[in-house]
Amino acid sequence: MSTQDAMNTMNAINWPEKYLPGTGDNFVSNEVIVQGLTAADVWHYLVDTSEWESYYDNVADISFPDGGGPELREDAVFSFGTFGFPPLDAHVVEFQAPAEGIPGRLSWTARQDGTPEERLDVLHAWLVEDLPGGRVRVLTQETQIGRPAAELARQTPNPMLNGHQAWLDGLVRAASGKSGAA
Repeated sequence: MSTQDAMNTMNAINWPEKYLPGTGDNFVSNEVIVQGLTAADVWHYLVDTSEWESYYDNVADISFPDGGGPELREDAVFSFGTFGFPPLDAHVVEFQAPAEGIPGRLSWTARQDGTPEERLDVLHAWLVEDLPGGRVRVLTQETQIGRPAAELARQTPNPMLNGHQAWLDGLVRAASGKSGAA
């Protein structure tokens, strides 16, 4: 397979219609492609929430109110704080561990209720896939709906874009065996 063919066969996020990119109040997309890691190497650090704070400094107060955890799984309910918001109520809506020829897929919805000024509804999606040449691709995208999201989108640079890049960079460092939260 040529390099061009490999680039053309990369997978995409599965989007529920409500969260289609470009239809909400804020959308960000971040991606890294690195050599020397596998999707399985990265997957552990992504789905084990007890690892998050060791490599990403913009997350706190992770809990599983219905029990379970710290590993995410299909239908898991959890909460976490990020970007200065009170803990968001999250629900895993897509979970597929990576396997030979199959990308890892993880998506959760997260909500903050309250007044119209406080309401936030998001879908945060991850795709982790092995690429030819001993490379792994990690793509994370998020659509946000609500006034807090619109306020973030108006800022330059967009805090979500930078925050998610820090998450990706920390994830790669953790999977590589390097330490330090971003």
